[in-house]
Amino acid sequence: MSSRKIDLGSGNVRSLLLKLAIPAVVAQVINLLYNIVDRIYIGHIPVVGTSALTGVGLCLPLLMLINAFASMAGAGGAPRAAISMGQGKKDEAEKILGNCFSALLIFAVILTIVFGNFAKSLLTLFGASENTLPYALDYFLIYNVGNIFVLIVMGMNPFLTTQGFAKFSMLTTVIGAVFNIILDPIFIFGLGMGVKGAALATILSQCVSAVWVLKFLTGKKTILKLQLKNLKLIPKILFPCLALGMSSFIMLSTESLLSISFNSSLAKYGGDLAVGAMTIISSVSQLIMMPINGVCQGAQPLLSFNFGAGKKERVMETFKYELMICAGYTILFWLLTMIAPQIFASIFSSDTALIEKAAWCMRIYMAGIFALGFQISCQQTFVALGQAKTSLLLACLRKLVLLIPLIFIFPLFFENKVFAVFLAEPISDIAAAMVTTGCFFTKIRGILENGVKRG
Repeated sequence: MSSRKIDLGSGNVRSLLLKLAIPAVVAQVINLLYNIVDRIYIGHIPVVGTSALTGVGLCLPLLMLINAFASMAGAGGAPRAAISMGQGKKDEAEKILGNCFSALLIFAVILTIVFGNFAKSLLTLFGASENTLPYALDYFLIYNVGNIFVLIVMGMNPFLTTQGFAKFSMLTTVIGAVFNIILDPIFIFGLGMGVKGAALATILSQCVSAVWVLKFLTGKKTILKLQLKNLKLIPKILFPCLALGMSSFIMLSTESLLSISFNSSLAKYGGDLAVGAMTIISSVSQLIMMPINGVCQGAQPLLSFNFGAGKKERVMETFKYELMICAGYTILFWLLTMIAPQIFASIFSSDTALIEKAAWCMRIYMAGIFALGFQISCQQTFVALGQAKTSLLLACLRKLVLLIPLIFIFPLFFENKVFAVFLAEPISDIAAAMVTTGCFFTKIRGILENGVKRG
């Protein structure tokens, strides 16, 4: 495999986007396997599968919060590093890399301590019952011990992509996913460890991925090298990265809050079966979100580099293709979930009652999913162009302003409370997409004209 980076400042934009996006999409899809494979195996454990699947699903808010801290450093630091590279400031880009790595280590220590002490209370708050809490604790307490590996992989891998090393970035997740797929059945069924085995398989796989990405960033092939001298925290270097990454943090942390809101409301109105259906729907939602994120991740180096270099036409051309791909994919997936939701539900469980419930709920939940392609592509382009404040506001709109309040408001006005809870999702998706898309096309010309200084 060639170690040559992709030249982001010249050549056909569509071809470059595909070269960057395809490996990023593959990486994102494969990254899904860490959690989805776990849930597939867990859901098919004899006798206790449904309760175990629901319990592991209740861990999702905490897993998302770990990912949120990783994204704050990675999604915030990588675009700024790319902009610095576009300006010819390699030393500054390497300082950004080093400071973001140090931030990830600090996050790991804090999260391990806090979550380790309060896991039981938090999971109970999220809607865990007497039947599901033991499985939730078994899974999360092991996962939490290895969260440092998750943070390193998710926080550092964007720095591979932003340099143009899309294939190496993809391999980070491929290697880990392969290990996870192999270890899951061995630990879960072969050694009889159940959900504990699923968690152990996941963190061991993430450990392998973390070693890979660190070896690359300290090796000869990388352009930006992770060096000890750059690990000392410099506020003027780190804080702008965290500020830019705050929108990604808000998106993922509010996703955590959103999961809590859904699970607590569904536990109240529909019991364990409704919460189990939400676990399946959350997994299917990731099948939609991860490829979109991959496309946006692939577009980010092109957008950031050319923005830093002042090449406005290439920025807009990149965005055009990014939007077309994201919108086309979400519309296609929307059609599939409307036509045959039971096919997706049956992947995660063999329980007929759970499959029927999940399929019914999925049609409601996914009714507005076609709009997310517009929402995410516009919002992530703001991130790539260094527009921290705008991106943050739009990240808050869909979930904090619209979705979470509606989850609790709609049941007051509908007889079918479970229907009302799920209806909040499509209403919010469509409204947020309309606002975000309108905001983007209103502001983009001024952003490009003012350049990096105002970004």
